[in-house]
Amino acid sequence: MPSKTVNPDLVTERQKATFNVEEFTTWWNDGEEKKEERRALEKEFLEDPELEDDMPVSYLSHKELYEHGIKKATLVAKKLRELQDQGRTSVDNYTAILGGSIGSAIIKEGNPMGVHFVMFLPTIMGQGTSEQQFEWLSKAWSCNIIGTYAQTELGHGTFIRGLETRADYDPKTEEFVLNTPTLSGYKWWPGGLGLTANYAVVIAQLYSKGQHHGIQPFIVQLRDEDTHMPLPGIDIGDIGTKLGMKSVNNGYLGFKNVRVPRKNMLMKNAQVLPDGTFVKSPSSVLTYGTMVFVRVVIIRDAAYRLAKAATIATRYSAVRRQSPIDPSEPEPQVIDHITQRLKLFPEICKAIIYKVAGDYIWNMYNHVTGDLEKGNLDRLPELHSLACVLKALSSSDTTNGIEVCRMSCGGHGYMDQSAFPTIYGLATAACTYEGENTVLYLQTSRYLLKAWSQALKGEPLVPSVAYLGDVAGKRITDFYFDGSLTDIVRAMEFVAANKIKVAYDHVEQRKAEGMSHEHAANYTGIELTQASALYGRAFLARTAYVELQNSIKKVSPALGEVLNDLLELYLLDAFLGTMGDNLRFIKLTSGQVDQLQERMEKCLHKLRPNAVAIVDGFDIHDRILDSTLGSYDGNVYERIFEAAKKNPLNHEPVNKSFHMYLKPFMKSNL
Repeated sequence: MPSKTVNPDLVTERQKATFNVEEFTTWWNDGEEKKEERRALEKEFLEDPELEDDMPVSYLSHKELYEHGIKKATLVAKKLRELQDQGRTSVDNYTAILGGSIGSAIIKEGNPMGVHFVMFLPTIMGQGTSEQQFEWLSKAWSCNIIGTYAQTELGHGTFIRGLETRADYDPKTEEFVLNTPTLSGYKWWPGGLGLTANYAVVIAQLYSKGQHHGIQPFIVQLRDEDTHMPLPGIDIGDIGTKLGMKSVNNGYLGFKNVRVPRKNMLMKNAQVLPDGTFVKSPSSVLTYGTMVFVRVVIIRDAAYRLAKAATIATRYSAVRRQSPIDPSEPEPQVIDHITQRLKLFPEICKAIIYKVAGDYIWNMYNHVTGDLEKGNLDRLPELHSLACVLKALSSSDTTNGIEVCRMSCGGHGYMDQSAFPTIYGLATAACTYEGENTVLYLQTSRYLLKAWSQALKGEPLVPSVAYLGDVAGKRITDFYFDGSLTDIVRAMEFVAANKIKVAYDHVEQRKAEGMSHEHAANYTGIELTQASALYGRAFLARTAYVELQNSIKKVSPALGEVLNDLLELYLLDAFLGTMGDNLRFIKLTSGQVDQLQERMEKCLHKLRPNAVAIVDGFDIHDRILDSTLGSYDGNVYERIFEAAKKNPLNHEPVNKSFHMYLKPFMKSNL
């Protein structure tokens, strides 16, 4: 067993801190009340012996992982009911328990009932009429039925207009007839679909009175509520093993003349009347509400996963000693190498900034959905574009950041017990689910082309693209860089605006040469995706600056100084990371670039004494980290060896394969 004492190097690191870690944790949790609520929730779930693992789940088969996941998922759902009865339900609690911090500790490879809570229920709430909500929500909340969200198909993912599943309305019986016309039209990937859910919100192409009316959502029963056997016309199963999320029970689903009542089409937006008349939604974008919600959740999840990876790598780097800087001196802590700091500290910053941006977008989502209830759609396009680009940036940055953290731990980071493989598997999935990232950049670019066109006409612009007006209106033609933090933010916006201008001009140029708008945009796709990424990074920079400056005013001077150091490193790293575009559009001298590099190195040096304290401030429970390299006590080598002893192969001195295969081979004298 690991020693109960804390590694001396970590003790020393914590003594170096220049700020109060508990104050940082309070800030990170958005206040004392939320911090204590989270801790109480963690205590309640993580100290429940029923929710502990008997052995590392990495040694379980695919079938065993699913059965283990279902057992845990039902126990979690029971505890959720108890929380409901106590009035302790909130979005933060639900996301933490179902797939976030607590959920990832209890069911490490993903909750097979997660989509029921995260997508099935929100879709009914967001797209069902009051009558439909009355009929379905109580059953779903109480888990009398388990649902999933069946949109993606074997042949179509992000391009949802290309979905093949059909729902043909039969006015004689007032039913929709669902069919899967081709193999590529099979639903593929929905979490919990394989063996868990008995209902699904199915996204299908609606046909009525011989007319096509686009994609619409339908509640469809898949399995008998008592026997759980698939209903007639339903072909359903699990898609198999994956890189990560191995117990989520992703499934496939095909239909053959499956009939559902007219009332099972979710009709808050579009409707089909009894005679088959189609009543169009006031906005086609309203149908995508669930996807926008999930993309906002992904941004917040990405921040937390990166915080986990950075915590593990930073603590390990403070314990691990290797490669003397001066051959005459003892081996230093790995974190004393500036190259190691460059790997770790920007990832700590990104975790913080994505959390700040995620909170901002979450608040924006709530405001916009409130406006939608009143019929105001003005800011929906802006929210959609930001949700798209930030989902893409956060998932790709997090995936890359986790890999940087893993490699910063050397060979030990490659072991399952480091937790990096599991964290990476969960994070990288987000690069392709709920919209493949390149496609999301292109969706964002369509919004940016419209915004640039508005800017050229001098029309009012929403806040996130207001700076386009300065460049389009030629109020700012040259940018003279002074290197301040505010100037870095303004420079990133200026560069983004000019990149958008270049992409817009090239689209228009190709259209003038005879291309359709669609083909012109395709040929300009590389520049359009780059412009979208720069727009997203400029938004992150502005949001980071404004939100952290506001926070600095509210915390102690000591913590404020640390937050400012983190902000400066984030902005410098982000700006230096897009230097090619910066040099193209801004008058930067070689000396100025050198100064930026020097400032970044000084930030790495300044943050060094506080690095361990900052990741301690994330306050991530050891069971949530689930890493031999990153535990709070820092007893890395004892924990590594203890984990190895749990390997089933080590439970017997000689494996049966020796007598069956190896010994006969060795004695065969070949």
